[in-house]
Amino acid sequence: MIKFGTGGGRGLIGEEFTRENVELAARAMVQLLTDEKKTERPVIIGYDRRFLSKEAMYWIGQILASHGIRTLLVKRASPTPLIMYYVQKHELYYGMMVTASHNPARYNGIKVFIEEGRDAGEAVTEKIERAALLVEEEERFTEKLSLEELRASGLLEEINPINEYLDDILEKIDVQAIRNRELRVAVDPMFGVSMRSLNIILATMRCETEILHARHDTLFGGKMPAPAWETIQALRNHVMDYDYDIGIATDGDADRLGIIDDKGQYLSANDIISLIYYYFLEYKGCRGPVVKNIATTQLLDNIAAAYGQKCFEVPVGFKHISAKMEETGALIGGESSGGLTIASHIKGKDGIFAAALLIEIMAKTEKTLSALKQEMDDRFGSFYTDERSFRFTPEGKRKLEEEIFDRMHLPVFPCNERKLSWEDGCKVYFDTGWLLIRFSGTEPLLRLFCEMQDKVQAQRINDLVEEYYSLRKMEAYR
Repeated sequence: MIKFGTGGGRGLIGEEFTRENVELAARAMVQLLTDEKKTERPVIIGYDRRFLSKEAMYWIGQILASHGIRTLLVKRASPTPLIMYYVQKHELYYGMMVTASHNPARYNGIKVFIEEGRDAGEAVTEKIERAALLVEEEERFTEKLSLEELRASGLLEEINPINEYLDDILEKIDVQAIRNRELRVAVDPMFGVSMRSLNIILATMRCETEILHARHDTLFGGKMPAPAWETIQALRNHVMDYDYDIGIATDGDADRLGIIDDKGQYLSANDIISLIYYYFLEYKGCRGPVVKNIATTQLLDNIAAAYGQKCFEVPVGFKHISAKMEETGALIGGESSGGLTIASHIKGKDGIFAAALLIEIMAKTEKTLSALKQEMDDRFGSFYTDERSFRFTPEGKRKLEEEIFDRMHLPVFPCNERKLSWEDGCKVYFDTGWLLIRFSGTEPLLRLFCEMQDKVQAQRINDLVEEYYSLRKMEAYR
């Protein structure tokens, strides 16, 4: 069964992610394009460096092209934002990317992008899921032509659009200001696809650059390809040992990032989004709201309010951020898991563009990241987020769903509750912070997020939730 979550369709390689299911998803896309009468424009497909990603791209392309749909395959492993950019720039109806983003190496998946390069919303993914059921039940098979025949016919073409994507980023960045600073940058692509793009951008900006973990490793060095504090210690040590101005880490498909500053401090996604928004308001004189998801910091609310702007909150899933940005004319949108974009760029998250923006911020303000973060915290307050994940069997998940979301049983909290929301999981708003309890849309995990101004208080509230539902005892495996 083809099923899409908040970040595309993902599954375990060899179980949910198989050639049969990949081809089924491709046939569902053919059905969708046919039903919508959108077969006259090509579909672009990219892939990351995961196991079977390149092969899966060809499996999809072969199905689409055999059904008469012109298909563009990206020649090299590429960032997800490149595919989104190409769909937007060339006014395509759809694009696809074979990736499981920041998930563990045993996962792979497919992302779908719609017109203007945005993540496919539920209306589209539900159509794909229904189409998959239809083509599977009716066994509508079209004989697959060989790749050689499809290339000769012009229905299948291999392209390398990286330069136009990188040129677009460089046009939006003050390259000369960065050249004048001669910054030293360490990069950790986490064995993912950002190496080439960041290397070209940083060389163009005349930054002294060193790249760690650049080789192709489908196991990602035995770690999750997610730029969290615990996974980028090698980058942190490199920044400190060799006196770099910044360390940049990107996830497996380069749509998210994490940062090590000049003092070796980890800047979370919350810090990064807030810094960029603050830079636009304070140093560039821009005005406009910001959009965040429900798991993202209250600091953005404080910054927006200080400049007479609004902070809009949406459910998890970047498609919700993109839609709200367009509706409200927001300057920037982002999420605590590491993705962000600005209004003048693509309508999806882009870790490469965000990295370039941070380097511009250091160059234009002539300040270190640590100094800028301290300046921001002094003005708007500092916050601490305690985040935890618990993995369950399907039976364990059903029990928790019944307890939390059906019966709505919650513990008694040691602080005043202002508001309670069940829109996407359960979010409790306190006078001094908030708590979010929700199941992941991409992995079999229950996630707890608690943000407070005090670290100990945030940890205590999550401890209380953990104990109340006996989460450690119920957990299937870690």
